[in-house]
This record gives sequence, structure tokens and C-alpha cells, in this order.
Amino acid sequence: MNGRERFPDPRAPGVAVGVTETMVHELVHEFYARIRKDETLGPIFNAEIRDWPKHLDTMCAFWSSVALMTGRYKGNPMAMHSRLPGLTRALFERWLTLFRETTADVCTPGAAEFFVLRSERIAQSLQMGIALHQGQGLLEPLG
Repeated sequence: MNGRERFPDPRAPGVAVGVTETMVHELVHEFYARIRKDETLGPIFNAEIRDWPKHLDTMCAFWSSVALMTGRYKGNPMAMHSRLPGLTRALFERWLTLFRETTADVCTPGAAEFFVLRSERIAQSLQMGIALHQGQGLLEPLG
């Protein structure tokens, strides 16, 4: 293990459904490969992300922290997303659709359900935070 990796917390919610660091890595890398090719999301992500290996490492750390409570992620997703112009409900929905498809292809059913539920909550939280930041008020739930 290098200095950035930590063991999963045995109480972590992902442990109970079989999430591993290997699964997180496969999910993140496959998901963003699909994002980069997607005709709707690809141009947005490819214009914004200059260093894909760094972004993938960050996203692996994020999902490792969410699923396995490793504490590897040290960022602020709300701040990162709030500064991006033009994030619409339709873009969040497209992101969630691709994420659901990828989890179904990469993960066991229990792990896929775990990741999808977490991603929906995260997307809702981000959308609400961005809307409030931009003075738009609350939006209806995604899904």
C-alpha cells in the first residue's frame, strides 16, 4: 500500500455489499471512459478536465471514501461543481443514467445498488447546493 491508500473501515457501508478498492477503480475508470465518449457529457468533461489521470485518482479516492470510509478524498465537490456554468437537471440525469448502466456492468448487484443510491443522493445534494448558490431555490428530486 502506498501512503495515499488506507484499509477499508469494517463498518463501511460498501463492505457489507462487497465493494473493494479494485471494484471502485474498475467502476470509476469504466464510467469516465463512457463519459468521455458520450455525445452530451463528453464535450463538457473533456473541456473542463485537463489531467484525466489526476481526475480519475481523485474520483477513486472519493468513491473509496464514500463506500469504504478510507478517508482518501480531501476535496470539496460542492465548490468544484458550483463554479461550473450551465449544469442543468438534464445533465445530472444523463450522468446518473450512465452511472447506473456502468454499475450494472461492473459491480455485483448489491454493490451496484449501493453505488446508485449514493450517486442519486450526491447528485440531488449537488443540484440543490448549486441552485441555492445561484439563487434559484430548491429543485424537485432527481430520479
